[in-house]
Amino acid sequence: MNHVHTVTGLLSPHRVTGPVLTHEHLALDLRRDSDQEAVLSGIHHSAVTAELAELREEFGLSLVVEQTCRGMGRDAAALARISRRSQVAVVASTGWYYEPFHLAEVAAAGVEELTEILLTEIEGGLDATGMRPGLIGEVGSHGERPSEPERRTLLAAARAATEAGLPLATHAHLGRGGLVQLELLTGAGLPAHRICIGHQDLLDDPDVHRKLAAAGAYVAFDTIGKDGYQSDERRLRLLLALLEAGHAERVLLSCDISRHTYLRHEGGQGYGHLFRSFLPKARAAGIDDDLVDMLTRRNPLRFLTGSQGGEI
Repeated sequence: MNHVHTVTGLLSPHRVTGPVLTHEHLALDLRRDSDQEAVLSGIHHSAVTAELAELREEFGLSLVVEQTCRGMGRDAAALARISRRSQVAVVASTGWYYEPFHLAEVAAAGVEELTEILLTEIEGGLDATGMRPGLIGEVGSHGERPSEPERRTLLAAARAATEAGLPLATHAHLGRGGLVQLELLTGAGLPAHRICIGHQDLLDDPDVHRKLAAAGAYVAFDTIGKDGYQSDERRLRLLLALLEAGHAERVLLSCDISRHTYLRHEGGQGYGHLFRSFLPKARAAGIDDDLVDMLTRRNPLRFLTGSQGGEI
């Protein structure tokens, strides 16, 4: 079985005995003139570390997939410090977010040049640290169809993922456009089981969720706790519909903490909202412990390693 690339080295899936958060941010900067809270900088990292360490002690948190990529304020060195101090493994990422956050390098570059940029980071390490990413993501688009620059970055991400043998996770803005993303990525040669379509818990469309899962992609319910976008009650209803349709092996769960006001010490829901609030509601709705383990550990490991079956 393939190992997982983390910021502190290769990790055997067999050492991941507890749950995995598959879409989080530990260090990022998405601030714009109208949104000054979308940052997790050095002054927040002690609180981030403390939260992860507490979740490791309380719930056995084993791994966090950190999806901050190029143009999002990624800080690989900070991720390594947070990982070592919290004793929670962390996967770092490369790629490009959706168009408003593209770096200038995207504007004039073709797909081949963009692919080479990603392969250079995959092979040589992130941010001059030598740390290799374990994921390409969160590669973004907004709207029902990608813009022209987003199409190029998605195609480059698919090619780099195929060549490097990495999984790929998308940002489907407000859950929209996931089927088009999947068609574009698989059309570029990336197998569906290496793809996770993001933010589907923001899209109140069970038919789309079923189509994504039936095609073999992972379906991310990854903004759990963000009640300003969608209630957890509706998320749970959508999740149960997908499980009842027979697609439990294609679901990934996370909270997407992406601003400092979401941290617990600032009164937010924190990284542990999935474990403290959502999963108890899911259990009350009939999801048993084995299924919880599938959703929070076995599925993430299959996605990260490319396994298509068997026990993890």
